[in-house]
Amino acid sequence: MRVTQSMLTNNMLRNLSNSYERLGKYQDQLNTQKKITKPSDDPVVAIKGMRYRTDLKEIEQYQRNLSEAYTWMESADDAMDKMTQALHRVRELTVQASTGTNGPDEKANIAVEIEQLKEHIATIANTKVGNKFIFNGTNTTEAPVDLATSNISMSNSDVLLEVSKGIHMNVNVKAKDLLQGSNTNDIFTELDHLINDLNSDGDVGKYLDTIDSHVSNVVANRADLGARYNRIELIDERLGSQEVIATKIISENEDAEMEKVIINLTTAEAVHRAALGVGAKIMQPTLMDFLR
Repeated sequence: MRVTQSMLTNNMLRNLSNSYERLGKYQDQLNTQKKITKPSDDPVVAIKGMRYRTDLKEIEQYQRNLSEAYTWMESADDAMDKMTQALHRVRELTVQASTGTNGPDEKANIAVEIEQLKEHIATIANTKVGNKFIFNGTNTTEAPVDLATSNISMSNSDVLLEVSKGIHMNVNVKAKDLLQGSNTNDIFTELDHLINDLNSDGDVGKYLDTIDSHVSNVVANRADLGARYNRIELIDERLGSQEVIATKIISENEDAEMEKVIINLTTAEAVHRAALGVGAKIMQPTLMDFLR
């Protein structure tokens, strides 16, 4: 086959173009510190990167859900702690009123304080986080307790948050479980009876067992919430480990090895300069060069 000057020239220009492309590739890797800048550079790396990033986004969403769960559960735990303190105070006052050393006026004064404690417990039961009532199940827009109508929410719905793939945790305490539990009457009904007996100078010692039962019920609900909270912490720790692993995998899949990139770029530059030198010799002078 006859090789012409134009063939040599075209081959040289094509090889120079390929050399420029390699230089551009290594310069992009050096600037971005990534193996690829577009999917066509390496479809396998691109597809793996999309899958790994999806996993990382899921982990980040679960962590946001956990933050919401922490808010609900910590607020509920604090509310139940304050409710327990209020019930202990009611018990102290009931013991004081049942000793027989207090007359009708003293019992009436105790009744006034217990009335205030009852309203305080109702306020605790209507605790809100942001604009959501946390003791009324999924019906977060309505207060679970309305003393004016003596109404207590009977919602049995759980507030479930997905905290890991396929794992939904209940983060709320229902008002009925908290304020009544296995007792015959709810806290407010019992306190109303207690206040009436105090104002009528009746026997109030009989309410001590009932108050103790309600205290135990609040403590039991708090313990149940604490057990769920401990599991949330374990899941949070696991998600933290998964986030580190996912980030590492993404880095290994996409990040360029800078030492290797610098070596490749230096080698490509040397090859390109050599190609230019050879090309200058291939481009032989023509008649036009002499006619200038």
